[in-house]
Amino acid sequence: MQWWFKKSPFSKVKRSEQKIPKGLWIRCDNCKEMVYKEEVERNLKVCPKCNYHFRISAKERIDLLVDKGAFKELDSGLTPLDPLKFKDTKKYLDRLKEAQRKTGMRDAVVCGEAKVGGYPVELVVFEFAFLGGSMGSVVGEKITRAAERALEKGWPLVVISCSGGARMQESILSLTQMGKTCAALTRLSEAKVPFISILTDPTTGGVSASFALLGDVVISEPKALIGFAGPRVIEQTIRQQLPPGFQRAEFLMDHGFVDMVVARKDLKLTLVKILSLFGRKGEADGFR
Repeated sequence: MQWWFKKSPFSKVKRSEQKIPKGLWIRCDNCKEMVYKEEVERNLKVCPKCNYHFRISAKERIDLLVDKGAFKELDSGLTPLDPLKFKDTKKYLDRLKEAQRKTGMRDAVVCGEAKVGGYPVELVVFEFAFLGGSMGSVVGEKITRAAERALEKGWPLVVISCSGGARMQESILSLTQMGKTCAALTRLSEAKVPFISILTDPTTGGVSASFALLGDVVISEPKALIGFAGPRVIEQTIRQQLPPGFQRAEFLMDHGFVDMVVARKDLKLTLVKILSLFGRKGEADGFR
């Protein structure tokens, strides 16, 4: 009966033994479904099943919103220091070097002059992959300089936030950036130069508590987490159960903190419509 135990050359390979190339499928953080990676990429990194907006990099954000070839980076040479000689499980300088190697950036924001639909703007974009997009001295300085340039030229300031908040490794030096950026925005407001704030997932901590919610127009991507402390900390502090959707973009819009919630595919068109109320096309032809 030896023939009975022989494996047939025509027998099917078990499903568990089939090799599926890695990286073809990704799991959605919201609906937990497996989705085809190329389909997500074609959909601007939005889940085709539940409309969940995956986090994207600063470079991808610039490519999505800015006219082709119409971005000039400024203040790229600013580099964070470690005056407090901070160390937790790692030295702060080691964390900085690792983040710089990982992202190719010196710190957590990219700033520069740009055109969006032909309208000139001063643009600031956060990179969450750099220490959670945390705001330290360099981030605060870059935002302040962008606001000052916007004031000088009369161009709208657009800031796209994606941050866990103030950078703990810089302690009080990080917290002072909250007042510093707000002071710069106050001068913009007094001069009636528009500030458009775009919130993405997440916008929390010292960033949300300072400049992020001070925009003349505040836009958010769908279901973005926006708030200061986390929901669990708030529940433990006030000893009350929070309502469904608390700290999500739609909840904040219903309560007057956000002006509009806009899907990623419609974001550039919406921004162009808003800019058309404030500026004139072609003013940025002579980028410095």
